[in-house]
Amino acid sequence: MCAGSAAGLETTPRHLSSVETESIVRRVNGIRLHAVVAGDEADPLVVLLHGFPEYWYGWRHQIGPLVDAGYRVLVPDQRGYNLSEKPGDVRSYRLHECSRDVADLVASEGGGDARVVGHDWGGLVAWDLALRHPSAVDRLAIVNAPHPTVYRQHLLANPEQLRRSWYALYFQLPWVPEFAIRASDYRLLERTLRETAAPGTFTDAELERYRRAWGRDGALTGMLDWYRAAGRHPPSPPRERVDAPTLIVWGEDDAALTTPLAIDSDQRCETSRLELLPETSHWVQHERPERLSELLLEAFERDR
Repeated sequence: MCAGSAAGLETTPRHLSSVETESIVRRVNGIRLHAVVAGDEADPLVVLLHGFPEYWYGWRHQIGPLVDAGYRVLVPDQRGYNLSEKPGDVRSYRLHECSRDVADLVASEGGGDARVVGHDWGGLVAWDLALRHPSAVDRLAIVNAPHPTVYRQHLLANPEQLRRSWYALYFQLPWVPEFAIRASDYRLLERTLRETAAPGTFTDAELERYRRAWGRDGALTGMLDWYRAAGRHPPSPPRERVDAPTLIVWGEDDAALTTPLAIDSDQRCETSRLELLPETSHWVQHERPERLSELLLEAFERDR
């Protein structure tokens, strides 16, 4: 692994003006990942993993509170996204490759493990990391992302979940989704974010930042290849039960994922807490940022 500064690659948003952040590039698992880091290197490590169609910026509201509480925070652009490397073959986006990226990132910080938080696809990576590389995870926190085995079971047995997952089938098509999404300056993705979140959650200025990330060379195909890899190479973790203490936070108004997924995922953990948030959509870290930060700190501070 090698590490390097990436100053100038990503300017610090005003939302983060209370903490000093650095933009870096790390070579892990054979690829280059961009990340934003903040906090003292000697402090316990927290890794925040974004999902589709976001990038590190989706966690901007949580970075400051975590650093202020005494944590070192590492927030990568996952492979295929924004400023990270974008492999050109679908197989490179298999879930175990993505979780290996995170295991190597944790190791690159010089410590043994981390408190790992994941939302959406980042949550699926976090689940796989805890199952495949348990020594890398001290505590696990999942935000609106089902345990991989639970999700597969619900797709087969729950018609409502299958109906809500139609877009994942559409994304299996070659080039057609890219063409549709690029039309009218990414209007489809913008509308999806606005219509699946509470009114006012995503501002025009924030969506402009997302459009810049989506428009980087190879980014859109890289983002969609996560879905294509899951369809062609379904994940099969080596075991099903998570040993690390786990927090599951779930917005009950998620348009894509049913709440029973959260309840069943909770049953796959040895030690866990399930926090269901009513009147909250899939985008918990945006709609309920203070509450999510409180829940994370409560879970992380236990026995510290």
